[in-house]
Amino acid sequence: MKDFWESVLHFAKTTANKVGSELLADFGQVQPKEKPDGTLVTQSDKWADEELRNAIASNFPTHGILTEESDQILPDVEWCWVVDPLDGTTNFSRGIPIWGISLGLLYRGTPVFGYVYIPPLNQSFHGFWFGKTGLTGPEGAFVNNRPLQTSPDQPTMNHFFSFCSRSIQVIRHPFPCKIRMLGVASYNFLTVAAGLTLGGVEATPKIWDIAGVYPIVQAAGGVWVPLESASIFPLKPGLDYSDRSFPTLVVARNELVPIFGPFLQELHKG
Repeated sequence: MKDFWESVLHFAKTTANKVGSELLADFGQVQPKEKPDGTLVTQSDKWADEELRNAIASNFPTHGILTEESDQILPDVEWCWVVDPLDGTTNFSRGIPIWGISLGLLYRGTPVFGYVYIPPLNQSFHGFWFGKTGLTGPEGAFVNNRPLQTSPDQPTMNHFFSFCSRSIQVIRHPFPCKIRMLGVASYNFLTVAAGLTLGGVEATPKIWDIAGVYPIVQAAGGVWVPLESASIFPLKPGLDYSDRSFPTLVVARNELVPIFGPFLQELHKG
């Protein structure tokens, strides 16, 4: 499958980087509208969604597509792309330079490849992680083609942990690290993969927020902890994922789960 994986990586890189570069022209210049779920959307989100869907359909016509802005029911196919055309719309519309394009490739409902491009920072993350799928191929997680590895450090007040705006209220003090809020679910978890933070939590991420970063985090040595009783993956064909949230904790390694986990008990649903 070497040729297949090379084509997947080349497609993700050229497509996401092209769309992201063109979005830079609208960065901080567009007015958002509020969707029924309270999140924001702009014409830039919708344009990027259409561009990415058309590119996938043209290059991988047998693959399914699941996106934030249009196709939200998982098709019954072996391979499916999960697309967040603009993760961090609030940051994008307000001129804050952390936002990106996220692509995840599912195999039988489980993410095995992810690519995230952060245009304002000129950072491109990608990773392959096959888990128990039976697939073989390239391994590892990378940023701008340099290998990623999570941090081996112990928590101190000179280390970082990221919260989202919906989880920050559950913090009990004293917390063992400095706290940050980045405003972008994918980048929150990518900072763990890159060794910049020891952990991060998202209270209400949707599948397009996490599918692209899931393989990158795993390949970098991070630990993905669903804050519900049920596993996230594999996803189930025919289900509408538009209103499904997946509370998640990501940490740099297993030993940190009992350190950070107790602070997040109120986010557990099951």
